[in-house]
Amino acid sequence: MISMLDKRAQILLKTLIERYIVEGQPVGSRTLSRYSGLDLSPATIRNVMADLEELGFIASPHTSAGRVPTPLGYRFFVDTLLVVKPLESNAVHRIEDELHPDNPQRVIQAASVLLSQLTQFAGVVMTPRRTVTFKHIEFLKLSEKRILMIVVTPDGDVQNRVLFTELDYRPSELIEAANYINQNYAGQSFEEVRARLHTELREVREDMTRLMNAALDAGSALAEGGEQYVISGERNLFAVKDLSQDMGRLKQLLELFERKTSLIKILDLALRGQGVQIFIGGESGFAAPDDVSVVTSPYKVDGEVVGTVGVIGPTRMAYERVVPIVDVTAKLLSSALSQH
Repeated sequence: MISMLDKRAQILLKTLIERYIVEGQPVGSRTLSRYSGLDLSPATIRNVMADLEELGFIASPHTSAGRVPTPLGYRFFVDTLLVVKPLESNAVHRIEDELHPDNPQRVIQAASVLLSQLTQFAGVVMTPRRTVTFKHIEFLKLSEKRILMIVVTPDGDVQNRVLFTELDYRPSELIEAANYINQNYAGQSFEEVRARLHTELREVREDMTRLMNAALDAGSALAEGGEQYVISGERNLFAVKDLSQDMGRLKQLLELFERKTSLIKILDLALRGQGVQIFIGGESGFAAPDDVSVVTSPYKVDGEVVGTVGVIGPTRMAYERVVPIVDVTAKLLSSALSQH
């Protein structure tokens, strides 16, 4: 993608996005001429803008002669043009002071509040995952589309979960599915089984695949137990002009918080990544509005990735500052939780 843009176009796109983040107004060629440091005629700047618009990196709102970045433009910016500033030392000290390793749940809450206060957006921390391994699984039919899943762990603990299924399974099919899982996967964690099943389920009938996926989702939920994440500062987002002016966007954002599954899935995606990741708008594949970004980083306990920290804010955020806040918080939360 970089090869699509010459150096001049990259500088103008970077300048346009940085000005838009600061001012929140469509950016015109005069502003670009003033801030880009390039000695270009207004006609040349307009030509480059037209090219960037054709590539889908910027768009023209009808009401103005200026341009604004699109989600694709932001994506290119954060992937290739973003210069991250080191976090100022007083912010680092503040995070260190707040994250005392005395009480894991309090540390997680404190990290969420800090992310929110330092960025003025919403801070979210996914609580650590416990891995649950199982020795044996059984499915019992409760009613037409409700199945009781009984999980026996290696130390003899028994846990139950009700599955709500789209299909009405016969008792013989439930036995067949349980036997398949017990014979092939007993002794593993639900997460390990999920990873293997993605490749192996091609040989299994589609209705069985659905049942097993429902069972794995429920099994993973057993591992989480309690709240899956802690969120602070959602109200900050109602003060962000870009989001609060459009009731439809605000409603979509509220739904993202209320339908926790979407947010959990975004945080889950981030668990598998390395370091800081930025999801812009609907890129994550889940119901996030186009002008909302989620900046995340996984955190570890004793070297093992167990959760994610993140900031939810407008796409028009100062990424060069938010990225190091998320990065440093993840690292300091890792060290606070690993000191037990």
